[in-house]
Amino acid sequence: MEYCLAVDIGASSGRVMLGNLEDRKMKLKEIHRFANNLIEKNGHFCWDITRLFNEIKTGIKKCNQLGVKPVSIGIDTWAVDFVLLDEHDELLTDAVSYRDPRTDGMMEEVEKIIMKERLYLETGIQFQKFNTIYQLYAIKKQQPEVLKKAKTFLMLPDYLHFLLTGKKANEYTNATSTQLLNAFTKKWDKEIINQLDLNIDMFQEIKMPKDKLGHLKPELVEEFGFDLEVILPATHDTASAVLAVPELDETIYISSGTWSLIGVENDFPICVTKALDYNFTNEGGMDYQFRFLKNIMGLWMIQEVHRNYEQKYSFAELVDLSRGTSNFSSIVNVDDQRFLKPENMIEEIQNYCRETNQQVPETPGEVAKCIFDSLVISYVQAIGEIEEIYEREFSTINVIGGGSQNELLNQLIADVTKKEVYAGPIEATAIGNLVVQLIALGEIQGIHEARSIIKQSFEVKKYVHHNERGGL
Repeated sequence: MEYCLAVDIGASSGRVMLGNLEDRKMKLKEIHRFANNLIEKNGHFCWDITRLFNEIKTGIKKCNQLGVKPVSIGIDTWAVDFVLLDEHDELLTDAVSYRDPRTDGMMEEVEKIIMKERLYLETGIQFQKFNTIYQLYAIKKQQPEVLKKAKTFLMLPDYLHFLLTGKKANEYTNATSTQLLNAFTKKWDKEIINQLDLNIDMFQEIKMPKDKLGHLKPELVEEFGFDLEVILPATHDTASAVLAVPELDETIYISSGTWSLIGVENDFPICVTKALDYNFTNEGGMDYQFRFLKNIMGLWMIQEVHRNYEQKYSFAELVDLSRGTSNFSSIVNVDDQRFLKPENMIEEIQNYCRETNQQVPETPGEVAKCIFDSLVISYVQAIGEIEEIYEREFSTINVIGGGSQNELLNQLIADVTKKEVYAGPIEATAIGNLVVQLIALGEIQGIHEARSIIKQSFEVKKYVHHNERGGL
């Protein structure tokens, strides 16, 4: 029986999960969980990458306490963020967050050099001010001396894998989110990189999910008491999560967490004008599949509200309080940039409602209801756009990830879309991470068998709209 470790780090927390197959069912055990918060460093909002790596090591060491020696490990995180290394493989940059304002105005600067339509046609990636391309261009404009010294570009999971093995690579699914990878050649787009006067040599060889990067550094083997093989998962957490959707033929998925990623799986990128107009993205997946999706502001808003209330109300309590405000109906545009990193989310929501002549939410329940209703409105719009582009209707929606535990939100989605909603698996990202490792190890024979195993291993709840339940 082979055990694997999946390290899944999100924007608010991370965990180390131990997984294996037992009687053709997947077993998961969380062995270490840790917080992940932005820190202010050198004038920027950053991730504490050194602490994150130490938390990963703590999780690995806990295997000894369990008497288990896993054979492999893979790390996934969010997309777009990166570090640059110098000629001695030392950090030239902090792990600056996509929420940092350094990219303000950079999208417009890049558009002066490369036409928006051409950039989309070649990369297929939606336009967001924090994409890697704009972060790198910000460094070029603000710290040109740093870019001149840079010898290595690594996205955050690439860097964490490098710390484990000493081996450098850029994993494909995360690399696609940079807006610097050609959607059709599946290689770095040298023409775009050269036009922006970025150093093409700092970008690494593209490696695929299932590729074996290497074993641990000798000093880490000594520290842990056992060796591990680093097998690249889909290092973009959404790419891993989508692998855990049990059925995808007739289904739109919503990967629900800090962000809401809503879309479908496709065999090829869709770079048509309408997809550009609606700002859909074509992110790479395992086996060169594409995730045609829209990135929507997700539960980040309620996470910030929870923080603004100084954790006085749990997330479950905020859901319950929102149920008691049925007469409140104000809506905000969740994708407005003002909600990306406001000083106070509650005040920002209130200001938006005030400016749009809507009722201003005053109570915690009203603020929460405003967020949940607004998210569903945004989901419905994205679903309509997907169906318009595909010229077909999808019969079901599968909500995966931590946000799938929000029963109120699941029911709202079912009621408004009039579609069947399936919620789960909750641990979708870790499951998808482990699946790739198990396929690479020969324990599972491909993604179709993996999805069959997932279907019989984890609970998925069904929600139908109220009319089908007798009009509650």
